[in-house]
This record gives sequence, structure tokens and C-alpha cells, in this order.
Amino acid sequence: MLFNYRFVSPMIVKLIAKLVLLFASSLFVGYSVAQQAPTQEQLQQAQQASQSQQVDLSQYIQSGGNSTGRGGNVNLPSDSGPMPAGEEGLPPPYGANLFKGGFETERSDGLNSSYLVAPGDKIAIQMWGTVNSSEVVTVDNQGNIFIPEVGPIKVQDVPANRVNSVVTQGIKSIYTNNVSVYVNLLTATPVSVFVAGPVLRPGQYAGLASDSVLFYLKRAGGIDPHRGSYRNITVMRQGETVLTYDLYDFLKLGKLPAFSFKDEDVIFVGEQGAMVNVEGAARYPFRFELEPSKRSGTALMTYARPLSKTSHVAITGNRATGPISVYLPVNEFDQFTMADGDTVLFNDDIRPQVISVQISGSYEGPSYYAVEKDTRLLDLLSYIEIDPEQANYGSIYIKRESVMEQQKLLINESLDRLERSLFTAPASSSGEASIRSQEAELVSQFIARARRIEPLGKVIVSENGKVANIRLEQGDEIVIPAQTDLIQIAGEVLMPQAVVYNPDATVSDYIAWAGGFSERADDDRIAIVHANGITSFVSSDAGQHWYSDEQNATLEAGDQILVLPKVDAKIMQSIKDVTQIIYQIAVAANAAT
Repeated sequence: MLFNYRFVSPMIVKLIAKLVLLFASSLFVGYSVAQQAPTQEQLQQAQQASQSQQVDLSQYIQSGGNSTGRGGNVNLPSDSGPMPAGEEGLPPPYGANLFKGGFETERSDGLNSSYLVAPGDKIAIQMWGTVNSSEVVTVDNQGNIFIPEVGPIKVQDVPANRVNSVVTQGIKSIYTNNVSVYVNLLTATPVSVFVAGPVLRPGQYAGLASDSVLFYLKRAGGIDPHRGSYRNITVMRQGETVLTYDLYDFLKLGKLPAFSFKDEDVIFVGEQGAMVNVEGAARYPFRFELEPSKRSGTALMTYARPLSKTSHVAITGNRATGPISVYLPVNEFDQFTMADGDTVLFNDDIRPQVISVQISGSYEGPSYYAVEKDTRLLDLLSYIEIDPEQANYGSIYIKRESVMEQQKLLINESLDRLERSLFTAPASSSGEASIRSQEAELVSQFIARARRIEPLGKVIVSENGKVANIRLEQGDEIVIPAQTDLIQIAGEVLMPQAVVYNPDATVSDYIAWAGGFSERADDDRIAIVHANGITSFVSSDAGQHWYSDEQNATLEAGDQILVLPKVDAKIMQSIKDVTQIIYQIAVAANAAT
């Protein structure tokens, strides 16, 4: 029977190969699989087994045949197991990001200066002069290396930076004259270390004797952030504690004691101690583990580092007598004793007594002033130097951030109402539906442009040369306009430009000097932005509108004429809403869209 192999699935090929291997192996144990055909269930089990038994061998491969587990990527668990009740939404423990890096996969020979030579290490020895020799020797089980004509030299537990001197001294005790020696420690013997306690993957891991405790903890997946201690990590050898680690010392001060591991050493992570949650104005808003003897506010602030603006501390938690809630000044928090589960909120609860104010426009002297928070405008103006010939001090106005935000909010609310009316307008016929579609497209473009407008936040404080003595706020910008002989014409005119002020000219005259109205101009809606920030509207048709006509409009040097665009009433059902928003933008931003 012939098969067309082009139509054979790769999975079937693997399955056939698997069955052939099973058949071949059965010949060595006295069984015959030819007498019984495999069932469908057996075929599925074989397929699943072939997939589940795929192993990444790269982590077991290293030059010289020794494995330290450095060659492959470690697949760490995606989480730390079930989270204890009540810890949802809490910040991570201090130091949790220590095990997010991939430093344990970096290749290293492990031969640092403090490494102690152990049996199995390889040492290269080169001699020249009276004797020429080059060889690589291995440290035997007794801790010696053997050199012909010299004999054994003890090197076990010799630091790597002293191997050269120790071996050279032993050789020159025999070859006393005209012999040069160079010794180099080539490889280090891997050790096997156990990691136990609340880590994500406890077990036995291969590494080098000079590897740090962080390497082995990372190989074990890191410390369990909900149950493990970052401050109580011990290294045990033959049941005895030989070293204790506090990772807070490493995170805060960079201290990590050097240690040479041996086979069968155990790194044990202790149970998590009392944890305190830090929130608010702190540089390190984490969960901190406090030592039993150091649970005062001073110990916590050493690690949390509250900001300098912090004035008070709020502590909430539970005690044997019931829940507590304490609010106290930061200087009294030093001696406060915390308990497991407390939440500490560092808060800035002191209002500034000084505000900063900026000066812009035509002035002399500094541009920033720091004043008391109850200072009024006239109190500050008496300290600002100006040139009366250059500054239009009778048209002072203020730019205020709070007013700008309010203007922006009002414009956005109007745009939101316009959008709702646009998309909820009914259509009684297909023709009207087509008109609504065109209107929706035009209005959507207008809304997108209008949302990008940034209001100026003007506060009108002067009129007819008189200035209101208002209270200043943080961030106010006092604008002193410069004296000018020009009138600015902008908006829907053919040639926006500046024209010399003529006391006998009308609004129409200035517009004519700017080339006249554009095709989109609304000659019945012309805005005049005065130097002091006041905006008024004029109309070319006297007596037909609530605003004044151009003949009665008063222009002064430094004013701006802003010609607004016309809204096509034949298409726009929402012409009134669009017109209202155009007025708002003209007043708030001195712009036409």
C-alpha cells in the first residue's frame, strides 16, 4: 500500500515514531506490543506525554561539563500565590522589585577576589627560564595540586587573589634561581545550595561558591511578597546559622556581606514580620517590615523618607482594645509605636502663608514677587516700577489660573450640550436626515477645534483709569499693557494686520483698511477687545441687536477688532448654540474659530 507523505500530518509522524520507540524498548524487557494494537486513549496519552516531556537543555550546558544553571531563562511564576484577605489594593513590599531583573541569567566565571579555592577547581601554571612548562592542574580532594619535581602544594581555601603568590612560593622553594612563574585560576567548581522558607520556588539550585545570596533567591523565584521576610534571611551550614542577611541594608546602604557557599548550604527565608503601609507624601510609598525592637516613627521615616512639606501623620490600625485613628504633627510621630497592619499617611496639612505673583507687560524691576497670602492688588502695585510714558497702567488686568479653568469648563459644557443636541436631533424624512448628516460633520469639526482653545483667564480690574483693589491668589499674573498707537484687526478679514490709531475712524474704516470682510465673516457680530481685557460687541446695523452699533463704539489705541465667523443658518439647526460658543471663545480666549 502506497502513502502520499505530503498529506501525512507532522503530529502523526511524531506519533508513529513514538510507537516505534515503544516497540523497540519492549524487546529488551521481554514484551511484545505487536500482539495488541494501541487504543485511541493510549494514542492520546502518548501524544500528551511527548508534548509535556519537552525539556530545555540549555540551562544544563556549560563549558567543561559543569552546570551552574546560568545558561537558560528561568520561568518565574506570574504571581505569588493566593493573596491574604485584606491586602487587596495595598502597595507592594519595600524591595519587591529586587527580584524583577534578570541578573541571575548573566554569565560569569565567578572568580572574584574573595573566592576560596575548592577541590575540583582548575589552575593554569606556566613556568619559563631554567624550566619551561605549561599545564592545567586540578585541585584534588585533599585540597592540593601536584606539580612534577615540586610535589603537592596546599591551595584549598586560598583566596583567588592569593593563588598566584602561594603557588609561586611553593615552586620557588624548589627552583630557586632563574625561574619565572605565572599562575591563574581558570574555573570554579559549582556548588548546590538549598533555598527554603517563604519563597516562590523552594528547592535546590546550582551556582558558584562566590555567588551572592540574591542570586540563589532569584533562582528560587524571589521572596514571597505576602509571606516572606526581607529582613530575616539566614544561611545555615550543617544545622548551624553562619550568616544573617537584612536586605533593607542592601536596598538602603548597599551593604551585602561577602560569603563563600558550600555544598548543602541552606538559605532560609524567615516569616514576614510586622508590616506597615505607607501612603501620601513619601518618596517610598511601600509596605515596610519593621524589626521587633524598632517600631517607632523614626525607624519608618528612615526608609519611607517623607517629603519636606509633610506636616502631619495619620495612623489607622487595630489594637487589642479596638481600632485606632491618630492624627498628629510629624515631630510627634518620632516616638509613636506602630503595630502590624497599621497604615501611615504622610500629609501636607499646613497652608502656605506666602504666594508668588508674576508681572508681565511693560514694567521695570523683578518679574516675580513673593507676598503674603492676603495681599491685595494695590498693595503690590506700589512696589512695581514702571515708565509712565511706556506703560498703559490704567488698563491693568490679571490672568488667573482658577478663572482659566472655569472658562474652559464652561466652554466644554457648552460643547457637550451641542454634541448631545446634534446626535439626538430627530429627522422626519430622508432629505432632513441628509441635512442632519452634513450638519453633524460640520459641527463635529467645529467642536474638535473649539476644544483645543485655551482661555486666557482674564480678570477685569480696571476701567476708566480706576483699578479695583482685589485680593491676589497664588500664581496670578498681573499684566501691565504697553502704550501703543496701533489697532489690531484679526479674525475674518482679508488681511489681518495692525493699523495706526485714528480717533476719527470707525470700526468699518479699520476693517476696510484690513482688506474688508472675508466670505465667512459676520458683519453683524464684531468683537472689540479693549486693552484692559473687556470685550464688547458691535453691529453694523444700528438698533437691530442688543449690542451697540459701530458709530457709538468707542475705540482706543491698543484695542483689538475681532471679526467673528458666520454660521450658515440654512444648514445649521443648532445655529444658536454654535453662535453662543463662538461668543464664549471670543471673550475667553480673544480668538475666532
